[in-house]
Amino acid sequence: MLEIRHLRTLHALRETDSLVEAAERLHLTQSALSHQIKDLEEKVGQSLFVRKTKPVRFTSAGLRLLRLSDELLPLLRSAERDLSRLAGGTAGRLHMAIECHSCFQWLMPTIDQFRDTWPEVELDLASGFAFAPLPALARGDLDLVVTSDPQELPGITYVPLFTYEALLAVANQHPLARKSHIEPSDLQSETLISYPVERERLDIFKHFLEPAEMEPAAVRTAELTVMMLQLVASGRGVSCLPNWALAEYSERGYITTRKLGSQGLFATLYAGLREDMLDAPFMRDFLLTAKDTSFATLAGVSSARSK
Repeated sequence: MLEIRHLRTLHALRETDSLVEAAERLHLTQSALSHQIKDLEEKVGQSLFVRKTKPVRFTSAGLRLLRLSDELLPLLRSAERDLSRLAGGTAGRLHMAIECHSCFQWLMPTIDQFRDTWPEVELDLASGFAFAPLPALARGDLDLVVTSDPQELPGITYVPLFTYEALLAVANQHPLARKSHIEPSDLQSETLISYPVERERLDIFKHFLEPAEMEPAAVRTAELTVMMLQLVASGRGVSCLPNWALAEYSERGYITTRKLGSQGLFATLYAGLREDMLDAPFMRDFLLTAKDTSFATLAGVSSARSK
């Protein structure tokens, strides 16, 4: 007999394209996930996906169950929201700020869905350019901050959303485009184009250049991702951005991307919130929706562990 957990398992496998990451997303061991899939295949009497393929290739039976999950899981989520409303806690405030300035690609669909399902919640959004969001969160001025740089603050907890790779964008004709990866010393003669925020909030400074005691030749700022990449494509400098923010421009051949270091530079994006907000039904739903949207829309992200 089919169970909801079976549909959630297949849904997670399709979204993460990995048994390991699907298990992490469902808070299962890989062994438990494999057992669950085997149990489901025994129930339906056939395989659901082809083993050892990348990306995961589903059989006709697997695709039919995925269509069922696409129909049923949103209905189940909607019913859970309605039950939460009946139990109370439907009204509230969700004022948030974003330190990740290329997050709007996946965050805006999350916000649109949240507005539709939680109309009683007062929602507001601010950019983190002009002020320090995490202290404002601790003071109670904000309710949630999206950040890749969590700070230890009393009463603040961080929920991991996903892990991403930071890449260096260079012009197609740039000499660095011929390298397999970038070393810190390669940037000593370069103009680094970044968002107008403190350098300690930028991955390339905090986790790449400063540990090697290296500095770029100059720093130039721009508020918009598209403007940063136009400058890069024009040969005016190089820029470090998350892989998902660069994917479209790289695929179209506008710029070239390279790993930072031989092992790559990885970071995790978190939702920071006050501990007393963790049990609010609308907050839990927002976090789940944000995770689902990010995995559905962003290339190259993976599951993250709690901090």
